[in-house]
Amino acid sequence: MDKSEIIRIFALEVCKTKMRRTVLLILFLLVVSFQLLPGGGDLYAQHIYPVVAKPLSAFSSLMPFSISGVFYIVGILGLLLYPILAVTKCRQRKRKVLWMEMELVVWLYVWFYAAWGLNYSQSDFYQRTSTPRPNYDVAALQRFADDYVERLNDAYVEIKEVDEALVQREVVRQYARMGERLGIHTPFTEQPQVKTMLLTPLASKVGVTGTMGPFFGEFIVNGDLLPCEYAATYAHELSHLLGITSEGEANFYGFLACTSSDVPSIRFSGYLSILHYVLRAMEGVGGEEYEVFRAQIRPEIIQLEQARYEHWSGLYSTTLGNIQDKIFDLYLRSNRIEEGRKSYSAVIGLLISYGGADK
Repeated sequence: MDKSEIIRIFALEVCKTKMRRTVLLILFLLVVSFQLLPGGGDLYAQHIYPVVAKPLSAFSSLMPFSISGVFYIVGILGLLLYPILAVTKCRQRKRKVLWMEMELVVWLYVWFYAAWGLNYSQSDFYQRTSTPRPNYDVAALQRFADDYVERLNDAYVEIKEVDEALVQREVVRQYARMGERLGIHTPFTEQPQVKTMLLTPLASKVGVTGTMGPFFGEFIVNGDLLPCEYAATYAHELSHLLGITSEGEANFYGFLACTSSDVPSIRFSGYLSILHYVLRAMEGVGGEEYEVFRAQIRPEIIQLEQARYEHWSGLYSTTLGNIQDKIFDLYLRSNRIEEGRKSYSAVIGLLISYGGADK
């Protein structure tokens, strides 16, 4: 290879690099613009996200395993090992390796927000549905709790196994009925494929029962779920695929999707899914009210809740769980979820507001 050929190849590589980074810069600025400009998040969530999510979800559904799980493992190992191999084996300059690492991180940032993350910038449930924000007192909480515990007790059934196909059909049907009326997209397909976490033991150690795979439009559940938890977790994670980012809102939509079903096991799973939050809210009231509320719960449900606690406690690692909690809390707060992990309990306020609104 003569000198002119080397120069030509070098110039071509430089041109490709500049073009790639120019495209990256434009995409990065677009993402930031949607985050900062008023109405940008709503524009993305309502009109752009479905266009992006449908093909991503269709592609990921072709694989029986979680593409996101493989992507995370390969991505983390690549980011960690590439600098070492590039410097020691390929003799590349450290500065060039650093630039490549930074560029890759920015590409991942753009991909994450363009594929799903910009939904964090959309208006919340109250703004999307013109529902008054909750300003409830202890009396309103008490009324809600009394109604809830009655419905919870009436819904109780023993769930020994899960019909996953039935859960899929019922939850999709309920989300299709909710539609835009409740500020959520209708399902992109009649058969959204849920995946099981590749690293289920690790997820259980940090207390994660389900997650959204934003890079490939996947929603994923923990393989250690108990039968009574499956339907509510499926509905919760599907709401994330439909563009919901707030964990409180995901609990709210999942609750409505399950409790609106005529299938007893799915309906009970929905009611059971918020028992922890109602108990905690009533415990905050304190005194006799909490004890009276707890005494109204059927003994079978109390036993089931205790069994759930023992099941997950046996799988949980306090050290890893605390680390994950802090990272996830920081992640939520950095994406405009000011309550962080506490946002899960916002489901109570949402249900009280929804119960007092026109349906």
